Amino acid sequence: MNKYDEIKEKHQKIVNDFPMKFAFSDEQFNQGMKELGLDPKDTDKVVSIGGGGFIRKTDAKRFGEMWDTLRKEHNDLIKADKTGEGYIKDMFVSELENHEYGYTYELDDTLDALELTREQIANSPTLKHGLELARKEVLHKESEVDYEYE
Repeated sequence: MNKYDEIKEKHQKIVNDFPMKFAFSDEQFNQGMKELGLDPKDTDKVVSIGGGGFIRKTDAKRFGEMWDTLRKEHNDLIKADKTGEGYIKDMFVSELENHEYGYTYELDDTLDALELTREQIANSPTLKHGLELARKEVLHKESEVDYEYE
């Protein structure tokens, strides 16, 4: 597993452990409220986090702090990669593969997932270098795939 995938897995565990619920029906909402220790009628005690998700209002500050911490760790690892050949390359390889770059040759979904713009890439030698290394690696892996089946 590459360094980016390790960090992403670690971050996902932190997010999964946060007390939040998702509901797409009244029944799911009522169950989620109970799991958060609230009465389903206490709608004034929760706040939406988008996508059907909600948290207790009392957890809102901690929720924001959690995301700030995760972003900071990710950005610190980017800054620490002085060549683009470590964490940055791993980051791009992972997200390019996740967004099927070897098939689509499309970067936008990858950049969106990483909260990066084409301008940021163009203005950063390490990001630019890491992306080029990752693109080559992903395309090389794709060219090695044998689609012949017997």
